[in-house]
Amino acid sequence: MENQKITIKQWAEDDRPREKLMLKGKTILSDAELLAILIGSGHKDESAVDLCKRILATYNNNLSVLAKQSISKLTAFKGIGEAKAISIIAALEIGQRRRLSERIEDPMINSSSDVFEIMNPVIGDLDHEEFWVLYLNNSNKVRSKFPLSKGGITGTVVDVRLLFQTALEQKAVGIILVHNHPSGKVKPSDADIQITKKIKEGGKIMDIHLLDHLIITEYSYYSFADEGIL
Repeated sequence: MENQKITIKQWAEDDRPREKLMLKGKTILSDAELLAILIGSGHKDESAVDLCKRILATYNNNLSVLAKQSISKLTAFKGIGEAKAISIIAALEIGQRRRLSERIEDPMINSSSDVFEIMNPVIGDLDHEEFWVLYLNNSNKVRSKFPLSKGGITGTVVDVRLLFQTALEQKAVGIILVHNHPSGKVKPSDADIQITKKIKEGGKIMDIHLLDHLIITEYSYYSFADEGIL
């Protein structure tokens, strides 16, 4: 009897998240209740909801932090086996991909916050640095996004020739530079400032305007244009 699990069917009716979802709708459920539906059961000392509350509390009740955890980290919780850990990871990844797929085609850029909304799901929570370029037409609509380079924790190499070659191929009128700082600090480095100046000057020769350069972290960003240093 020691390994007997407490299933959802054995809970009081008010505590059953599946039934609660059917009767009251998905938005009424807490994060813990939604996760409990995924794992289905807890263990003899803890219901699925209580287990999920404990897991979330460990990661500051932040689903973004939870999504970054490995299978081994999740299976360290009593009641979470490999299959349940995989279910949690897969569900959170689907949520991230849904956010990406909801981006409208050829979005128009009106402000730095528009750029952040487009690129934050792509590079905001990476543990390494990536440098991307948005290529815009004369209506400030994004024609394409291009990953120019990937690097380590502290930097990446930017190929300016490739940047402008792609700009010409895309018939871009304007470009926006975007890269992330895995450290979580948005302040630009001297190297960030120098490469921005170099690309801006290169763009002048080909009549391709550098509209902004954003440094992105998971929760915030720094805009060269907004700060008046472009």
